[in-house]
Amino acid sequence: LPPDLQLRQDRQLRNSLALLASHLVVALVALVAIGGATRVMEAGLACPDWPLCYGRFLPGQQMNVQVFLEWFHRLDAFVVGVALLVFVGVGVALRRRLPTWLPWMAALALGLVVFQGALGALTVTHLLASPLVTAHLATALVLVSLVSGIYQRLAMVPEVMGTEVFNQSPPVPRWWQALAALALALVFGQCLLGGLMASQWAADQCFAAGEGCSWLLAHRQLALGAAGGVALMAATAPLLPRGLGHLQGLAFGAIGLVALQIGLGIWTLTLQLAVPAVTVAHQLVAALLVALLSAVLARALGPLQPQPKSELVHG
Repeated sequence: LPPDLQLRQDRQLRNSLALLASHLVVALVALVAIGGATRVMEAGLACPDWPLCYGRFLPGQQMNVQVFLEWFHRLDAFVVGVALLVFVGVGVALRRRLPTWLPWMAALALGLVVFQGALGALTVTHLLASPLVTAHLATALVLVSLVSGIYQRLAMVPEVMGTEVFNQSPPVPRWWQALAALALALVFGQCLLGGLMASQWAADQCFAAGEGCSWLLAHRQLALGAAGGVALMAATAPLLPRGLGHLQGLAFGAIGLVALQIGLGIWTLTLQLAVPAVTVAHQLVAALLVALLSAVLARALGPLQPQPKSELVHG
């Protein structure tokens, strides 16, 4: 093919995969939120079997709010798995036209979905054991982070014409890359601590009987560190080189989500977890924050080499 036509086709392919990845990020964030709603509504065992629900794909006669939450949670996970299978298939079949890292990262994401499904099954069969519930959440958040990063890296692939490279941003200082990684790690740890606390119903026991309050205290203390890490990253974003305005925008968006998350956390505790919608919103914003910070880190790691095969440039 002529070089110009080949480049246009490769660009369209990358854009299509980036669009699919962006939809997967939305589906995965929704999966975390629906999982949180399932826990809050005590619907984790609403479907007593797995992978079907009451032996059917659609349990019409048994359907109620709790059964619907658990059933829809599984349906969303199934859709994500199918979409990732398509993503991996395209990435492997057309790997000569794509960045070399893409098939490997897509395969890793698919493997995590399979592992997530296995954890989901064990969670049901082991009656919501706390370590399994927490591992289930951790895997979901790793998936959110990974797919968000894949989307950003696909969007960053520069255009090439002959020996010239276009749309290449200036390098990000290593100290700021470290800040972005620290902020993501602190928020991820805060999410896991919150999940571990929730899986043991520690906050409910603390409010009802004064037991398990140490978990709640630890969650609140780590929240200060996580908020501080994101705030430091955002505060230093204006020091980045010119041409990295997109990173500044993402960093400021992250600190906005942190402020919202703190407000929702305080509201949740004020209500003593009595309003499920507020509790689920708290978990939703946490997943969004992980996705956004992963996007920041993926973009901060620097520009990528566009294509692995030089013959695609020369036709």
